[in-house]
Amino acid sequence: MAENVGMTSPRLPWAGRLLALSCILLSAFNLRTAVTSLTPLLDSLGQTFGFGATMTGVFGMVPTAAFAVFGVLTPRLAHRIGLERTALLSMLLAAAGLLLRSCAGGTGGLLGGSIVALAGMGIGNVVLPPLVKRYFPDRVGTVSTLYITILQLGTMLPALAAVPLAEAAGWRVSLGIWSLLAVAAVLSWLSVLWQERRHEGVLAAIHDRAVAPGDEAPELIVAPARGRVWRSPLAWGMSFMFGMTSLITYTMFTWLPKLLAESGASEAFGGTMTALFAALGLLGALLVPGWAVRVRNPFPLVAACVLAYLAAFAGLWLAPMQWPVLWVILLGLGPTTFPLALTLINLRTRTSGGSAALSGFTQGVGYTLSCTGPLLFGVLHEVTGGWTWSFVFLVACVGLMLAGAWQACRPRMLEDHW
Repeated sequence: MAENVGMTSPRLPWAGRLLALSCILLSAFNLRTAVTSLTPLLDSLGQTFGFGATMTGVFGMVPTAAFAVFGVLTPRLAHRIGLERTALLSMLLAAAGLLLRSCAGGTGGLLGGSIVALAGMGIGNVVLPPLVKRYFPDRVGTVSTLYITILQLGTMLPALAAVPLAEAAGWRVSLGIWSLLAVAAVLSWLSVLWQERRHEGVLAAIHDRAVAPGDEAPELIVAPARGRVWRSPLAWGMSFMFGMTSLITYTMFTWLPKLLAESGASEAFGGTMTALFAALGLLGALLVPGWAVRVRNPFPLVAACVLAYLAAFAGLWLAPMQWPVLWVILLGLGPTTFPLALTLINLRTRTSGGSAALSGFTQGVGYTLSCTGPLLFGVLHEVTGGWTWSFVFLVACVGLMLAGAWQACRPRMLEDHW
């Protein structure tokens, strides 16, 4: 059955849009590779370059900081140069950063390359949803599920392959090989832009209908009511729910391999557990959006996620190597609140302007709140010499997430607060 999203144009042929679909899916795969290809190797890279727990925390902080900054900057850029060119820029930065990082001669080069790559990935976070809307208005749900699934694979596979690749070919190959997929995405977007420049084919026709003089990305709405979002308890609840979920997720991406290594596990095992943690996000991405639209108040799901988090934290703190797979499975079920938060952005707004305003506020404030998590977790570990206060910090973050979710899940609309 076709998905009705208010199309005014007739059904478009799949054949003419396969290139756009390949661009979107290739870009989606590249949105997290800079994060999970690095974290399983941070312990050994720390020994190579001579950095400790604090610098490891900085590496964990950079992704959410980049996503926050470039989440704010991207809409203005896309209005000026267009969604497709912005997506091309995103993948160029991702490829360049991944290559620069693989050539690093020290901690500064490693960090600089990561920042460049993550800047591109932060831009990609913003432009992919409106690109889906532009090229697949009759299949928004289907293509969104596809690209979120591919994004999760792009999170899982680098973590799984990082240590085996480093052992077989060296850490530079392990970090740099993912740039090939970013280059493939660059070439795909260049093909789309070539078609649109020549005004030939289905993609060019879609582009020409979508853009307006002086506005190359009307799908990215700059809502006049954005300022009023700051006064909404719903918006702040969404921000804390999204932000604390991101904080815990990126803290665990950064520190789970090291935590297990200090408990006696191998680097390869740490990478495998990080991949398992990432893979469980795929389950939530596939199941939660469809379930959330059918329930009035999804708060019980958040409460279940909180219980999973607390059990995982207790296991990783008290007996990390006794049942590590169980602890990581429970840990991976916790971030089910991430796809729930993204779904609620649309379920708790009446208009596209409200959705744009709530999405920008939720992700901007949320990623800003979350960016210091990996650093604080590492500093607490370094200062105390153990993991107790680090996990106390995460438990406090879970409490903030629960309080935010109470506001976010209540059945009401953002516009009603205005």
